[in-house]
Amino acid sequence: MTLKGKTAVVTGSSSGIGHGIALALAEQGANVMLNGFGDSPETIEQLKAEFTALGVGVDYSPADVGNPTQVEDMIKTAASKFGSVDILINNAGIQFVAPIEAFPVEKWNAVIATNLSSVFYSTRVAAPLMKAKGWGRIINTASAHGLVASVQKAAYVSAKHGVVGLTKVTGLELAGTGVTCNAICPGWVLTPLVQKQIDAIAAREGLSNQEASVKLLEEKQPSKQFVTPEQIGKLVLFLCSDGADQITGSAYSIDGGWVAR
Repeated sequence: MTLKGKTAVVTGSSSGIGHGIALALAEQGANVMLNGFGDSPETIEQLKAEFTALGVGVDYSPADVGNPTQVEDMIKTAASKFGSVDILINNAGIQFVAPIEAFPVEKWNAVIATNLSSVFYSTRVAAPLMKAKGWGRIINTASAHGLVASVQKAAYVSAKHGVVGLTKVTGLELAGTGVTCNAICPGWVLTPLVQKQIDAIAAREGLSNQEASVKLLEEKQPSKQFVTPEQIGKLVLFLCSDGADQITGSAYSIDGGWVAR
């Protein structure tokens, strides 16, 4: 397949899953609007150089995805610079872990804003641009936690379930327009977000990093292997292909068997 001439906006793409998705799209010729929050100027330049080397157009937005005005500006800037926004990857996310009775309200609001409201903010701006062209792909990074729950993750699980629900609504509303909307639901991926959880297990139980990783995987993921950003990128490419023209409003698990049991 080729995505040459198309433009993708990928939120939370300075590292982890988003970076892997952005690379996969760029390797197929798509121009990319990268996005991160709090990245250093040096990091930004290194990121842009990585994509420029692939021969595609690249830009970077520091938009806080929890801010609707900044999200709108990011989408419109990408459309202005590259001529369109054809692919929207809503990937940015944060995590906070605590029992419900001890969960700070401000943390709840932050997780919901970044993980769920941001998807609405970007979709409402990008969808009309895609409908006008008669083709588009909106792909939302949900999680295994968009389908099942875990303790002490009230905000994250609520947000990710919301992402799956919003994906269904968007898929229904855009059906027949040439624009599809789907969610991907990764299990454990070794991202900076997950590494923090591994570090917490290691510190709490006096384990090595490897032992803590195994403990984390054993609890949820039957394959006992991390999903990789590269594997997720390939799933995204499939959802961007002609073979996925009639796939919309769906949630795709890529979780080593997590939600199968």
